[in-house]
This record gives sequence, C-alpha cells and structure tokens, in this order.
Amino acid sequence: MREGWIRSVRIERDGVGQPDAYPFALPALRDLDTLDLHPGVTFLVGENGSGKSTLVEAIAVAAGFNAEGGSRNFNFSTRDSTSGLHRHLRLVRSPSRPRTGFFLRAESFFNVASEIEQLGPEVARSYGSRSLHEQSHGESFLSLVLNRFGPDGLYLMDEPEAALSPQGCLALIRAIHDLVADGCQFIIATHSPLLIATPGALVLELDEDGISRVPYEQTRTFGLFRSFTEAPDRFLRTLLAD
Repeated sequence: MREGWIRSVRIERDGVGQPDAYPFALPALRDLDTLDLHPGVTFLVGENGSGKSTLVEAIAVAAGFNAEGGSRNFNFSTRDSTSGLHRHLRLVRSPSRPRTGFFLRAESFFNVASEIEQLGPEVARSYGSRSLHEQSHGESFLSLVLNRFGPDGLYLMDEPEAALSPQGCLALIRAIHDLVADGCQFIIATHSPLLIATPGALVLELDEDGISRVPYEQTRTFGLFRSFTEAPDRFLRTLLAD
C-alpha cells in the first residue's frame, strides 16, 4: 500500500499557554502524542464536543488550507474561530506532495460557495456547470466532490453528511472509493453510520478515554443506528418513557 500524503499527526506541547484549557483539555487531545493516519481514508467519530471537528480543522490549517474551507488558494475569512491547535501540530508527511486538495466543512460551505462565485466564471467552471448556490445543499456538495476533487489529492471533510441524504452518502462513498484508487487521501470527521462503512477505512473514535481505533461495527455510532433500526418502536418507547 502506498504512503499517505500525511502519515501521522503529532502534538508538540511546548509553548502551550494553557494546557488545561480548550482544546488541549479535551479528553481526546489531553494525552495525545502521535496519531497515525490511514493512507486512504481516516474517519474521526464521536459525540458533539468530542473534538473531532477541532482536530480536522487543525490538520487542515496546518496543511495549508483556509480555516473556513476551500483549497490552499482560498484566503477569505468571515469570522476567526480557529482554536489555535494547528500551531502545535506537526504533520509527518510523505516526501512527495499532493497534486491538489480541498477542505470541505459543512458549517461554512455557504461562504466557500460565495467565494467561488466571486473568483469568477473560469474558477467556478471547475466546480461544475451550475453555480453551487443554484443547487440544493446536498447537490452542491456532491457537485464539488465530483467536479473539483481529482487524482493525487489530499481532502479533509468536516461532517459532509450534514447536507446529504442517505443516497447522497452512498454516492459520496463511491466517489471516495474511486478517488482513493487514484492516489487520494481523505481525513473525515463524521456522525454518519453510512460513511464510516467505507471499505478499508480506518475508524478512530474520540471519547472520554481518548482516541482509539475501533472496528466499524463496534463504534457507538453504528451501535445506536443498529439499535434503532432493529426495533424503532421499542427504541422510541424507551426514549420517550416518563
């Protein structure tokens, strides 16, 4: 198997002003030294507030991407909410560099789509034949992936399922599968039990005990999804009981 563009991520704590404050006090980051990544697909899963989006954002910024999303050529900023973790991350990289890349995050995708329009029609055409703003949220996500993502790329995604239907998630799995075969690496924070089923992916679960490698079927995300789909009436009776 080929090497990933980013082999691992290391936290260097020298110079951290407040080690007991956010984000370094998060259980997933508190004792983290080095995190190895899969050369193809790495998923970060966990509850809200576990730190998965914070970590993906920090890796993206350390790799040279704009904090709100986009390629390395995007430098706009609507609101600076970056955690500062990226200043203490060291990326262990492949000797070669990716040909292209993109950071896609659901919460600021509107801003990215607006920036693409402002860059002019030549740039916009590389994202598909229709403006991203003229499509549904899910359509625009998939249009970006299918038109802008190319071979030998490094792609970071934060909760892409936020815009996608179940069928859209399956379409994204297919796109990821094809792009990995073309030399791409993905690092994705997600809540989706569909996405983390991507064959061959490394699933890292963030919880109160830190970060651990977990088989897909043993993740809390899948376990909850399975419990609900096996007996939704019983599940909801328990949930809604007085």
